[in-house]
Amino acid sequence: MSSKAPLRIASVNVNGVRAAFRKGMGEWLDGRGVDILALQEVRASTEDLEGLLGPDWNILHDPATAKGRAGVALASRDRAHIHRVELGAAEFDSAGRWLEADYEVNGTVVTVVSTYVHSGEAETPKQDEKWKFLDAMSERLPELAKHSDYALVLGDLNVGHQKLDIKNWKGNVKRSGFLPRERAYFDRFLGPAGEQVEGADGSTGPGLGWVDVGRQAAGEAEGPYTWWSWRGQAFDNDTGWRIDYHLATPALAAVATNYTVDRAEAYDKRWSDHAPVVVDYAL
Repeated sequence: MSSKAPLRIASVNVNGVRAAFRKGMGEWLDGRGVDILALQEVRASTEDLEGLLGPDWNILHDPATAKGRAGVALASRDRAHIHRVELGAAEFDSAGRWLEADYEVNGTVVTVVSTYVHSGEAETPKQDEKWKFLDAMSERLPELAKHSDYALVLGDLNVGHQKLDIKNWKGNVKRSGFLPRERAYFDRFLGPAGEQVEGADGSTGPGLGWVDVGRQAAGEAEGPYTWWSWRGQAFDNDTGWRIDYHLATPALAAVATNYTVDRAEAYDKRWSDHAPVVVDYAL
């Protein structure tokens, strides 16, 4: 990719890409000027993606083992020159949940990851899978930072890091997505590199030095939320969760601008229960 304009990168959990396009995702994408698009919960075939996005996009897709579940993709205006899908130990099934690609942008290698962390369910086997995934992320993030000074992990990470990230945080402290142990992983992901960090659950571990671009942009303010339940008045009342992230290495975070959550104008204009998160990177 070669351009004087900033690199525009967007991430969204589409909640089924075919349904999202039926409801208006294509119109959003046509007018947004995106260079790299990270998708989660694709729940479709590579052929479906190619048909929906069209020939102007180069598509990488890692479907889930179970058909019709999960699935992550990266689509770009230029071809990635290398990509990887492995995460964690060989016996750990991360299919459809972690996809990495290297892109060359004005002579700089930018590593982009589309990831979909398990939603989990407290004290069940579903949560055990989430712990495994977060452990694997903890091992992979330092490797990514070593691989490229300009690395970016995008996606639905299914954890609200701080009280500012969930409107009704008091009612969710025992639910997956806001458990203290989950939040402690993010305390370490985002803590100063190499320093011992105390997590929300009282545990300690070394900080990995990554930057939450959304929180960097918003400051100490509530939200902006990226997911709202379809039920009740959650969307209309902005009772949401901020669980979709751009996590960047410090060098990349330093050139991030125009962080935007593309919240739909109205409930009936939504094409997913998540909103796209769009950021420009001035490389």
